[in-house]
Amino acid sequence: MEDKLKTRLGEKNYQKLIEIDNPELHQFVAKYVELCNPDKVFVCTDSPEDIQYVRQEAIRAGEEMKLAIAGHTVHFDGYYDQARDKKNTKFLLPPGADLGANLNAMDKEEGLKEIHDILKDIMRGHQLFVRFFCLGPLKSQFSIPAVQLTDSGYVAHSEDLLYRQGYEEFVRLGRDAQFFKFVHSAGELDERKTSVNIDKRRVYIDLEDETVYSVNTQYGGNTIGLKKLAMRTAINRASKEGWLNEHMFIMAVHGPSGRKTYFTGAFPSLCGKTSTSMLPGESIIGDDIAYIRNKEGVPRAVNPERGVFGIIQGVNPEDDPLIWKTLHSPGEIIFSNVLVTEEESVFWIGKAGEEPKWGIHHSGEWTPGKKDAEGNEISLSHPNARFTLDLKLLENCDSELDNPEGVVIGGIIYGGRDSDTKVPVEESFDWTHGVITMGAALESETTAATLGKEGVRKINPMSNLDFLSIPIGKYIANHLNFGRGLKNPPPIFSVNYFLKDANGKFMNDKTDKAVWLKWMELRSHHEVEVIKTPTGLIPKYEDLKRLFKQVLDKDYAEKDYNEQFTVRITENLAKIERVKTFYKTKVPDTPQIVFEVLEEQKQRLILAMEKYGDYISPKTFLQEKNQK
Repeated sequence: MEDKLKTRLGEKNYQKLIEIDNPELHQFVAKYVELCNPDKVFVCTDSPEDIQYVRQEAIRAGEEMKLAIAGHTVHFDGYYDQARDKKNTKFLLPPGADLGANLNAMDKEEGLKEIHDILKDIMRGHQLFVRFFCLGPLKSQFSIPAVQLTDSGYVAHSEDLLYRQGYEEFVRLGRDAQFFKFVHSAGELDERKTSVNIDKRRVYIDLEDETVYSVNTQYGGNTIGLKKLAMRTAINRASKEGWLNEHMFIMAVHGPSGRKTYFTGAFPSLCGKTSTSMLPGESIIGDDIAYIRNKEGVPRAVNPERGVFGIIQGVNPEDDPLIWKTLHSPGEIIFSNVLVTEEESVFWIGKAGEEPKWGIHHSGEWTPGKKDAEGNEISLSHPNARFTLDLKLLENCDSELDNPEGVVIGGIIYGGRDSDTKVPVEESFDWTHGVITMGAALESETTAATLGKEGVRKINPMSNLDFLSIPIGKYIANHLNFGRGLKNPPPIFSVNYFLKDANGKFMNDKTDKAVWLKWMELRSHHEVEVIKTPTGLIPKYEDLKRLFKQVLDKDYAEKDYNEQFTVRITENLAKIERVKTFYKTKVPDTPQIVFEVLEEQKQRLILAMEKYGDYISPKTFLQEKNQK
């Protein structure tokens, strides 16, 4: 093997590889160099020269183009390669293994044979990049080393911005490295340097060997293996080791006297996750994924990433001032599937300013009204267009981003799109109640503009359903068990920014979420009182009135408070039935306590309805409390 490796890599790259004392790694690289048969192999260390080489190769090969602002480049995926391929993303399972009906899986041997047949000689004419990264801060209990083999300079460059360099970590760990493995090839490319054989696009995840295979695709969600693909292998590992891998942001909410309280938050798409984590005045550690561990009875979290692969549609200076400023400043940023204008600047759907009449994007040259082969009008940028950047380019990047100990979690937030049921902000009674009624019961309505039929409610446990690699019931049980091991579990909250009145008008302004966050920060330190309702603990009017003035310099009417925080009995009872039906029919391994806690909530709601009617104002519950 050594002679063959040295021949294929050349002396310089061979020496870089064997500097890492890990025979398993050497065998892995040798196997796929031989199978994929690239013309050239480049082993990338953490040196600035090596990293710069990869970035230059992405441009030289035509996968990226320079833009007018220094450091900015643009990449185009193929027209039909613009999103995660859920149909062809499968777990490879050995005989007897079962992840449940909700997860897409196939026989491991069958899948490996298929993927290896596709990979045979697939990199002929290409250069293979051997990349080393670290999921989580370096030299940390949270860290997971990862090696990526890819023939795409764009993928290799993107990972430079999204992950911590890991070559030195591999050298340090040597044979002790328990690393994730990723094999990617964009496959045959057309004249625009985009993947041709989309019919053979495959994304296969081998949980046993912690290896991800991705072929005939360039879109980042399918190819940047350390992101949502690694999330699946990490959820599986976390389940075995007793920690949590969550689809959550990590942010610091700044409280009184310079205090910072860290929150994690899970929101399905289009429910306010990014806008919450990027609120002006607060600071961010991560916008997407959190590793959470119990360290001596205290929950601590890290961001396994160090960058953002963010949806750019709708980013504008009013709603996203921090991101907007960064996207218009010099710095290393990759735009993908946006429109490039004659001035070599970029435009996207929802960007402020007059729309261009000409540009280049993922469909080639574009003018308004252009249609694709199926007769569909092509928008000026793809709805899933993205930007990729290092978090440290953002003014609000938190100082604890790379803390190997992680940050102490002061609260957990679950948010969904709900027009008629949940109040704007609410705290659970305890950890178990929060995990079940706010996390496991997390539900969101679809929007007509983006997801098809409007108002369809979908249950998405912890906003992690698409990425689970273990049965849903086990996943919920892991959460419940995790809380039992904590000395003082952090409070769990739900938020709902989308409550509407009888006329279909939103009851909350976009900016109100800043107040809900400040209230949650105070609650995590028990500095404000609450009103107990059948579904949880809600704020008192006086506290919110003060916070609205302090935070937004805005008057908050008691009439608005009473409307927003009315407990809607009928709607809450209907939600409980939807959640129970989901778990009874789709999750055979649901822990019994889920049904018990939901039934307790149902009985509290029925009792309140018998006493006070279908719609109960917070004032009623406050009076009830005062009478006791």
